[in-house]
Amino acid sequence: MKMTILVVDDEKEIADLLEVVLTNEGYEILKCYDPHSALKILEARTVDMAILDVMMPDIDGFTLCRMIREKHNFPIIMLTAKIEDIDKITGLANGADDYITKPFNPLELVARVKAQLRRYTRYNSHKSDESYEFNGLMIDPKTHTCTLFEENVSLTPTEFKILWLLCENAGNVVSSETIFEKVWGEDFLESNNTVMVHIRRIREKLKEPSKNPRYIKTVWGVGYKIEKPCD
Repeated sequence: MKMTILVVDDEKEIADLLEVVLTNEGYEILKCYDPHSALKILEARTVDMAILDVMMPDIDGFTLCRMIREKHNFPIIMLTAKIEDIDKITGLANGADDYITKPFNPLELVARVKAQLRRYTRYNSHKSDESYEFNGLMIDPKTHTCTLFEENVSLTPTEFKILWLLCENAGNVVSSETIFEKVWGEDFLESNNTVMVHIRRIREKLKEPSKNPRYIKTVWGVGYKIEKPCD
């Protein structure tokens, strides 16, 4: 069964190029040139991933990403002509899983698409018998669900994988380098703050107090840890 990717870009040439490249890889492409059309498509169709341009009139890609995240957890890749770190951080902070700058290498784009879909599929079909439960927080990889005091916590696939990685290593510190390399499958760069942005989003969704978080603790200069449940 083909996986379906929603492409949203107001530059017709870019959208058409994405359609050709990804169709050749065996994906079904739903293409549109404005955010309003994208939202209508999502009401009628099930998709496995979205690729969103950042610079669009009326509703920009960051806003569209945030609106999608209110209802959907599939991977989102931002496509942007901006290369400043603040723009990348903004995309991640609004729920994106990855970003690619224009002009892009089609081979790199395909590789990133496959990596995100592979991660999404794997974690939605996780067969582990284990789950994590501590102080009102429950995360279950079998059902790919996370609840806080029995209320659903809507995590993106990347956020879920980060939180589950911490839970698998409960009681131990997991370095930012380890988190990045295990979750993104790429070499960690010292200046990379991607992990920090995602941890901040997870904490927000867990309604963590900023100064004294209950769940995800920062071990300065080392990484992050989550408490081990009591036996």
